[in-house]
Amino acid sequence: MPTTLDPATALVLIDLQHGITALPTAHPAEQIVARCARLADAFRSKDKLVTATRVAFARDGGDVVKTRTAASRTDVKPVPDYGELRSELALSGRDILITKHGWSAFYGTALDLELRRRKISGVVLAGISTSIGVESTARAANERGYELTIVTDAVTDPDEGAHLNSLRAIFPQIAELATTEEVLTALERSG
Repeated sequence: MPTTLDPATALVLIDLQHGITALPTAHPAEQIVARCARLADAFRSKDKLVTATRVAFARDGGDVVKTRTAASRTDVKPVPDYGELRSELALSGRDILITKHGWSAFYGTALDLELRRRKISGVVLAGISTSIGVESTARAANERGYELTIVTDAVTDPDEGAHLNSLRAIFPQIAELATTEEVLTALERSG
């Protein structure tokens, strides 16, 4: 079935920042960034909103959620430009940058407000990590009633099993699934 995009659809790119794209992933992060950059260029060419998120924390770490979990967090030393978005995305003043402090791009941010102010009804979602930032944002978008498309070849994860679980078990229940090419075709059809 061909992908359908609402006339008021925005692209939301999850955590395509140096610190995240430097992590080992199931699929090369460079390919994901390149596909996301193509999507961003195409959305801009159709005068559609492009939003990018990044995860960052206060210098003192006071805004880091510290809860008990079964899996211990590894002590990763962030690269100096950890929170800087990849230049390939070519973000400009017409795009929206959302800084988040957790997994979901909606929790504790102005994303929903920014989309609703612009009367956005559809969201195309891509980025890293499939089972963390992308999935939690997808769930939140679905709960808020957005028509959601997830770009299956423009997402990846450090864990192949988690990536596949999101694509096979979670996403089909809350979103349309499409490749980069299918989204670009739908964007052209939408005028």
